Amino acid sequence: MLAAVRMTVSLLKLRIGVAIAASALAGMAAASGPALAWWQSAGLALAVLGASGAAGAFNHYYERDLDQRMKRTRSRPFASGAFRASPWWLAGFLTLLVASLLLAAATGGTLAAAFVFFGAFTYGVVYTVWLKRRSAWNIVIGGLAGSFAVLAGAAAVDPAPQIVPIVLAVVMFLWTPPHFWSLAAAKGQDYANAGVPMLPIVVPAQAWTLAILTHTIALVAISLVPLWYGMGLPYGLGVGIGGAVFLWKSIALYRTPTKQAAMANFFASLLQLVLLIGGILLDGATGWWT
Repeated sequence: MLAAVRMTVSLLKLRIGVAIAASALAGMAAASGPALAWWQSAGLALAVLGASGAAGAFNHYYERDLDQRMKRTRSRPFASGAFRASPWWLAGFLTLLVASLLLAAATGGTLAAAFVFFGAFTYGVVYTVWLKRRSAWNIVIGGLAGSFAVLAGAAAVDPAPQIVPIVLAVVMFLWTPPHFWSLAAAKGQDYANAGVPMLPIVVPAQAWTLAILTHTIALVAISLVPLWYGMGLPYGLGVGIGGAVFLWKSIALYRTPTKQAAMANFFASLLQLVLLIGGILLDGATGWWT
C-alpha cells in the first residue's frame, strides 16, 4: 500500500502539485472581492492539483529516456520500468486533465479554468516537449506554469485583472528559474549525461550565477510591491525573511559557485516560496488585507 502511494506521488509529481495548488489559494487570498465558499476554494485547488498531476505524469512519460540517464530520476515509474509505456496512459492523463478543467470551471468559472489549462499546457507541452531538450532558457518559459495558478485563483474571486495577483504571478515567474538553475548546478553531471541544456551546464559559472542573482534581486524587489497595495504584516514578514535568506544565499553562490552553495540556494528558494505563500494566506485569514 505504501509503495503504491509513493508511486502515485512520484507519477503525478504531487510535491510540485501541492505547491502549485497552494499558489492558486494564494491568488484567491490576494484578490479583492467576495469570499468564495469553502467548497469553491477546495474544488479549484483540487482542480489545479489534478491538472498539475496530469502534466507531471505526461512529463514522466515523455521524458522516460532522459530520466533513465539521470541518477536523480532513474527510479521514476516509467524510467525504472515499473510502468510500461502505452497509449492508454496518455488517455488516462488526458482524462485527468479534462476532469480537472471541468472542476475548475464549475468552482472558479471559465477564466479560472482557462488559466488552469494554460498552466498545464505550459509545463506539459511548451516546457516538456518544445523547450527542455532544445533551449538553455527552457525553465524561464516553463516558469509560467506557477504564474497561471495564481491568476486562476484570483480569477475565481473576480475575473477582472487586479494588481496584487498580477504582481504575485510575476514573482512566481521570476522564482522558478533560479530555483531550478540552482538544482541543475548542484546536479550538473546528471543533466549533462541526459543532454539537457540547462543554463549552468552550457555557460560559464560567472554567467549562470549572475542570472540567478539577477532573478533573485528582481523577485525580492517586486515581492515588496503588494505592501503598497494593502498587504499587511504577515505578508511583509514572510517576503522580508524569505527574500533576505534567498538573496543572501544567491550572493554567496555568485561569489563561490560550488555544488554545496547551489544546493543551499535551492533550499533557500523553497523557504522563500513557503514564506511567500504562507504570508499571503495568513494575511487573508487574519484580515490584514483591506
